[in-house]
Amino acid sequence: MQRIKIDKLLSQTAPVTGVLVKGWVRTRRDSKDFSFIELNDGSCLENLQIIADSSLDNYPEIRRLSLGSALAVTGELTASEGKGQRWELKASAIDILSNAPESYPLQKKRHTDEYLRTIAHLRPRTNKYGATFRIRSDLSWAIHHFFRERGFHYLHTPIITASDCEGAGQMFRVTTIDPVQPTDYSQDFFGSPSNLTVSGQLTAEMFSLALGDVYTFGPTFRAENSNTRRHAAEFWMVEPEMAFCDLVGDMDLAEEMVRHLVTFSLTECRRDIDLFARFVDKTLLRTLEGIAGNDFVRLTYTDAIGILESSSHGFTYAVSFGTDLQSEHENYLTQHFGVPVIVYDYPQTIKPFYMRINDDGKTVAAMDVLVPGIGEIIGGSQREERLAVLEQRMRQMGLQADRYWWYLDSRRFGSVVHSGFGLGFERLLMLVTGIRNIRDVIAFPRTPGSIEY
Repeated sequence: MQRIKIDKLLSQTAPVTGVLVKGWVRTRRDSKDFSFIELNDGSCLENLQIIADSSLDNYPEIRRLSLGSALAVTGELTASEGKGQRWELKASAIDILSNAPESYPLQKKRHTDEYLRTIAHLRPRTNKYGATFRIRSDLSWAIHHFFRERGFHYLHTPIITASDCEGAGQMFRVTTIDPVQPTDYSQDFFGSPSNLTVSGQLTAEMFSLALGDVYTFGPTFRAENSNTRRHAAEFWMVEPEMAFCDLVGDMDLAEEMVRHLVTFSLTECRRDIDLFARFVDKTLLRTLEGIAGNDFVRLTYTDAIGILESSSHGFTYAVSFGTDLQSEHENYLTQHFGVPVIVYDYPQTIKPFYMRINDDGKTVAAMDVLVPGIGEIIGGSQREERLAVLEQRMRQMGLQADRYWWYLDSRRFGSVVHSGFGLGFERLLMLVTGIRNIRDVIAFPRTPGSIEY
């Protein structure tokens, strides 16, 4: 007999005989001659009620089942006589696959996020985290579908690299050299300094200048000693690169992508989203519907600074032209306009070397997408396609041009206007769930001082 997942059973339109389900006990209560078991197999938020009566051969063992125990149940799916559920499964046989002890850490109560982080290997069994990672799975599929429908090619970029995309970022070193010995990189595995990548952008650019439109979707790493709710040492990025595309086209795609993915979550993940709207963020549906149904505001960095400077809001960090926006400034701008905001044309002094210098000689064709409650969710730019300008910019930032010879070749041999951006996947998940800590949308978060699993 083939196992049927609970989400498929609950969508049935008629009773079904000869059903086999497997899952874990979420709750169990006893009546005179019955045990009522709530079984969940992870396929959906809802449990399936199992009716186990005293005629079952192992009924005494069933009455001793603890939360977390695993079962294989055979029976008949029938209309439920109880409230709040359409179907229930009348068991003809229950095979106890494992019986969890009474010390099972997840009891029938709400646990704090802080406690659940200490048992990250078990927290997917809770309603909240089961829903979180189903949404993560569904949105991953939606991202690939979004780009495929638009003719993009999926590219796997290196995780180990000799280049620093950001120009001044802290990076994790990858080496086989004994750290107590003098550093001689010629004796190292790759023969030169190597690091975990902070972005797949530079290599994706090479392919966009051959295939037109490409994207990467994979893990990236930053060794910043930051313990904020928005940062992790390992996180996932979605990074499209488009040939023959300027900054306006870059902003257009970024806005289209965010609105598409939010709309997808509202329609295809609605049962799980409703859980977060009830218990995590009461304003979640209003926020998501506002993003899906409204155009984003676009304003220059200069105009954004003007709005912030004229505000009576007491910011912790002062604002002035030439300073980067902090999360409090980003959130203020989204609150000020009531919709997501795209800020563009930033001062070149606060942006990486690869961004195109504007005609004013002071700003670059960069943009950030800011969304309510999160702040920056996307950062992107038109790339500097002019060889001489790029070389000068690299010298100004103290980069060794010989280590980027291949990147410069892309400008030397047939370069064109091209653009791209990076979307922080975990920040997208924080947006659509209302979860406010990045540690709670990653299976096993990597943060300073934390790598237990």
